[in-house]
Order: sequence, then structure tokens, then C-alpha cells
Amino acid sequence: RSFNDLAQWPVFPWVLANYVTSHLDLNDPANFRDLSKPVGALNPARLKDFKKRFRDMPHDSFQEGDVPPFLYGTHYSTPGYVMYWLLRAAPAHMLRLQNGRFDAADRLFLSVQ
Repeated sequence: RSFNDLAQWPVFPWVLANYVTSHLDLNDPANFRDLSKPVGALNPARLKDFKKRFRDMPHDSFQEGDVPPFLYGTHYSTPGYVMYWLLRAAPAHMLRLQNGRFDAADRLFLSVQ
């Protein structure tokens, strides 16, 4: 992993489940997410949508170059995700990505929660 390549930024796993309290008790298991599931499976409604999309994909007669069925359609460490995360730490990077303008306000980072 390298800070010089946006596709190779270090991956920091989402381990916390509590983002609202002012004091975080690290001895309370309720403050941590269920690490036996991927992030996309933590919300039952979202997982239901992923499973439906997976069931609706063709599962037979693959030819070379075809994309096999998948549950999650994105990788957790894409350059775009890193850029949006860096918006707070290095706004100049975002300006380069968006042709010198900040992105639409409704798509910018609002909160970790």
C-alpha cells in the first residue's frame, strides 16, 4: 500500500458501531460492529436489495469476458472513495477531481454515522 497512489491507500476497517455518544466505552461490546458480516450486510434492508440483485443476475452460460454474479458491486478502496475521504484533509485533491469545483453538496461527506 502506498500514499502515492489513490488505489493503494491503506484500508481502515469500520469497527465501531456507536458514532453518537460523546464518550465511547471501549469495554462495551455494543460499541463495535459485528465483524462476522461485511459492512453491506449490517443493514437488513440493504442486504435484501443486494441479494435480490444477485438472484436477478444471469447464473448460467458464461462466455469468456462475461461478469459472473456478484453480491457487492464495488471495491472498498477505490480512488473515488479515497478522494471523498480526503476532502476533509486535503480539499485541493477534490478540486482537481471535479475540474476546480467542489462536488454537489448533497453528495459530499456529511457524517460518519
